[in-house]
Amino acid sequence: MRPLTEEETRALFEKLAKYIGENIQLLVDRPDGSYCFRLHKDRVYYVSERILKVATSIPGDKLVALGTCFGKFTKTQKFRLHVTALDYLAPYAKYKVWVKPGAEQSFLYGNHVLKSGLGRITENTAQYQGVVVYSMADVPLGFGVTAKSTQDCRKVDPMAIVVFHQADVGEYVRHEETLT
Repeated sequence: MRPLTEEETRALFEKLAKYIGENIQLLVDRPDGSYCFRLHKDRVYYVSERILKVATSIPGDKLVALGTCFGKFTKTQKFRLHVTALDYLAPYAKYKVWVKPGAEQSFLYGNHVLKSGLGRITENTAQYQGVVVYSMADVPLGFGVTAKSTQDCRKVDPMAIVVFHQADVGEYVRHEETLT
């Protein structure tokens, strides 16, 4: 378990900024203590500094995970966000999309959000902007990237894709053997 390098930190913060903007600072300096990001086996973990100090007594090869996995670095050093970060991103999301009850199941199976399943969208959402996807009951379901801006969503046909799927809570069931 080691601190992130400058390049890794930049890649992580650029990805997080797509979804929560300048609210990244709120993740690190929280009222309940300081938190940090650590890298272990190409995965980035979000962990309390208090817990991190206790974990230093565990050898690195025996440590499986520590804190919450926010994502992983691919072999090409691109950062891929995991659904396990959803609980931390949802409260600070700048742009949100709400899906209709009939489209929830489709999204949870890993499909994109179509215009016909779109309930609401945050005003002035740009194209290719990171969004958190909610049910109409304000339950975070996952996150994605907008395929169309808010203005374009009003004009497209009902079968057009408006949000590209990135991750959803259905992955816990679909990929439970590979999630750590």
